[in-house]
Amino acid sequence: MTRFVNNVKTASLMGLLFGLILAAGGVLGGHNGLLLALIIGGVMNFGTYFFSDRIAITAMRGQQVTQNTAPDLVEMVQRLAKNANLPQPRVYICPQEAPNAFATGRNPKNAAVAVTRGALALLSYDELEGVIGHELAHIMNRDTLTSTIAATIAGAISYIGWIFMFGGRGRDVNPLLALLFVILAPLAAALIQMAISRSREFVADHDGATIAGTPDGLISALQKLEATAKRIPMQGEMPTQNHMFIVQPLSPGKTLSKMFSTHPSTAERVKRLRAG
Repeated sequence: MTRFVNNVKTASLMGLLFGLILAAGGVLGGHNGLLLALIIGGVMNFGTYFFSDRIAITAMRGQQVTQNTAPDLVEMVQRLAKNANLPQPRVYICPQEAPNAFATGRNPKNAAVAVTRGALALLSYDELEGVIGHELAHIMNRDTLTSTIAATIAGAISYIGWIFMFGGRGRDVNPLLALLFVILAPLAAALIQMAISRSREFVADHDGATIAGTPDGLISALQKLEATAKRIPMQGEMPTQNHMFIVQPLSPGKTLSKMFSTHPSTAERVKRLRAG
């Protein structure tokens, strides 16, 4: 039930996000601008969906490992993937000293799990199990697929609505309305993206603990990762990728309000994990 409710929330938020793209195109460019926004939005969504694994792994300079090169890590991923009834994903190690991990890929058959060298050095075996379980939960819940489908369907519905509102009216764009869209639409889009990311993290925590068999390792790992991330900034990641990590990469002196965070607070995540 929790997963269903969360997926509905994600679909609603993604639909609203795509609707903002269409709204901006419609207000600023009329019918032609609306059509262009639909095409651009669709291409961006499907492009990100199909190439998300390559983009993320390349940006993080990940190197694929096997049972010959990293037997303990690969065996752990393989065992936990069986617990989750998933095909074994590809496994990567990234050279960054900042401890973190992420999962990517458009579906379970094309998925990958990556951990940084910093995470391997920092975490105990049980803590690493909790982290891998969390990442496999993202794969199991098909987060990339859910988001893409939601955005496409909601975008099509919004497209029809905006045709009725803007199509054929032939009026000039209201300058004040255009200005409001230019200023507020990107801000609203960012807030929606952050809310989507936070909602997915809660469910991945819950399901990841189930995959690992206990929440204890993940709880301890989250606390360690957050403390260390404040001291060791991530190198190589792009800001648009922050949502995919198990903890949000932070640089020294950088603070983020709750609304603009891609992740819930560690304290809240730990609280929910302990509550079951």
